[in-house]
Amino acid sequence: QVQLVESGGGLVQAGGSLRLACAASGRTFSYYAMAWFRQAPGKEREFVTHISGSGDSTYYADFVKGRFTISRDNAKNTAYLQMNSLKTEDTAVYYCAARPGYYSRTYPNYNYWGQGTQVTVSS
Repeated sequence: QVQLVESGGGLVQAGGSLRLACAASGRTFSYYAMAWFRQAPGKEREFVTHISGSGDSTYYADFVKGRFTISRDNAKNTAYLQMNSLKTEDTAVYYCAARPGYYSRTYPNYNYWGQGTQVTVSS
């Protein structure tokens, strides 16, 4: 069983930056692929990025490429999402998710979810 707790959300102006963190409980954190999804009001949850258990493989949705960076520190059982050059359309609740083994871009494939953290980008 893995419990995930996100932090770092908030209100930021367009062009600004935020860093989200996702702290995981339990052992063998490196066994889990981690991902970030987001959900804006009235929209479906969408994939943002994922990272392999070792941290050596990442993938990004086109709309965040070059602006967001996912990373992880397995010694601290924590995954991160560095968000730069934020746009108003990035406003959403951001969720981290974990699944054992290989990563996925499909949210039903993830077993564990955090409670979400609100990111609001103002113009």
